[in-house]
Amino acid sequence: MKISTKGRYALRMLIDLAEHQNNEYIALKDIAARQNISKKYLEQIIPILNRADILIANRGFQGGYKLAKAPDKYTVGDILRLTEGSLSPVPCIDQNPINCSKSEDCPTLPIWKGLKKVICDYLDGITLQDIIDEQMTRSADNYVI
Repeated sequence: MKISTKGRYALRMLIDLAEHQNNEYIALKDIAARQNISKKYLEQIIPILNRADILIANRGFQGGYKLAKAPDKYTVGDILRLTEGSLSPVPCIDQNPINCSKSEDCPTLPIWKGLKKVICDYLDGITLQDIIDEQMTRSADNYVI
């Protein structure tokens, strides 16, 4: 499984919003500059996040975006499912019931199910707040006089 640029950039954008939240809207150009991501590319990700009610948008002079909920309410798994569609390592386990003629005798099916569980459990256990907290801890550990 590979995470696309869309998934990685959406995650970086939401982390940036979480880091810079102060109850004001943040301009997309500021996020793009801090993250070194094309504003045009972020504009393609915004509709996905808006449809999922992750962002609150404000147009106009003081316009921009902010998170709809606190950073501890968004998991990496949720964000990647929005942008990637699935976290499954193989397509057959996304079907319920599994619609494969070999599923009854497939020796690898339990492996793929187990891998999907590990991936989902891991990514669903990390929130945007966890990422920010980890980043702050690393920054504090690197303090030099």
